[in-house]
Amino acid sequence: MSVLKRNGIVLILVLLVVGFNVAGVFAADTIKIGYLAALTGDWAAYGQTEEKSALLAVDEINAQGGVLGKQIELVVYDFRTRAEDAVNAVRRMIEEDKVIAIVGANGSGINIATAPIVNRLKVPQLGTVSTNPNVTVDPNGNVYPYSFRICFTDPYQGKLIAYFAAQELNKMNAAILYDIGSDYSHGLREFFIDSYKEYGGNIVADLAFRAGTDVDFRAQLTEIRDKKAEVLILPNMGKEMALIMKQARELGMDDIVFVGGDGYAEFMWEIAGEAMENSYWINHVAPEDPAMAPFFAAYKEKWNDECKEFVNGILAYDGIYLMVDAIRRAGSEDPTAIANALAATEGLQLHHAVITMDEFHNPKDKDGIVLIAKDGRGQFYKKLKP
Repeated sequence: MSVLKRNGIVLILVLLVVGFNVAGVFAADTIKIGYLAALTGDWAAYGQTEEKSALLAVDEINAQGGVLGKQIELVVYDFRTRAEDAVNAVRRMIEEDKVIAIVGANGSGINIATAPIVNRLKVPQLGTVSTNPNVTVDPNGNVYPYSFRICFTDPYQGKLIAYFAAQELNKMNAAILYDIGSDYSHGLREFFIDSYKEYGGNIVADLAFRAGTDVDFRAQLTEIRDKKAEVLILPNMGKEMALIMKQARELGMDDIVFVGGDGYAEFMWEIAGEAMENSYWINHVAPEDPAMAPFFAAYKEKWNDECKEFVNGILAYDGIYLMVDAIRRAGSEDPTAIANALAATEGLQLHHAVITMDEFHNPKDKDGIVLIAKDGRGQFYKKLKP
């Protein structure tokens, strides 16, 4: 082998070693937080807003010096609205990307599916709009040490919907149309029924469909109409609720009032049109909240767009701030220390609310917000606390 060739090989090896060392230095200079979002599929409007809002929060925090003297690197995975993809994404985030914490997802069934993984691998996960109680507790009711949420839960949300329908609207004959394949829908339906009966309400119809398969709801709606329901409870996600309302009005159900939960989305107007008007939605935040004005302005400046799915956007944005605060309080990149810090969160002023975690890793005593769909958008109607 010639000297020149041998020296050339040596030089390549040196460059490779230097390259690996430099890559290691850069990796060590960032703190990786995973983000689980549905960027494609039926929940894409929610997930794309969450990704943009999370990136905005990361940019702001990094501009202020990051956390623990390092910059944050957001590792985003698309779970395509499918639980199996979410499980695979979470495993890859932890085992391959070496994230120390995860924010997302925005669906209860997704977080329930990923809970065994994050708890086995001991990395904290913070759900954004995942309200089912089983997100943070195992089938025996024991709290998962690494599972958390930033939103209120379905028992509380179900009670808010029941209270609003019975006490505020004085509608005492309700029908329910729910997604039989959704943990979120099942849970919200169950907790609504329990509370509504306590308020003296009567369930005149309790009917199901399967999201992703059913698009024609006229048979169920005809039964609901014939049973003289005054209010139709929709414990579902956006697309199907929009189709249900549109078809109900087409069937001449002009007097029935629609009430739903935090599955509300602004894109529903594109499907339902005027059928959305004067429907009510129990939710986590309102766009008119003055405390959120800086977020909306910053979002528009960064992305040259309005934050249409504002609930998802705000909870994703504050979810990053909550997780980074826990990392800061932990004083460590150790996921167990971060989980312990999350569990100990008390009186933390975020942008949309003050957060104190209870023993089940749920925020305590958050106000419910009622939105009214009016003039083409969701608007603040009132705060609600039964």
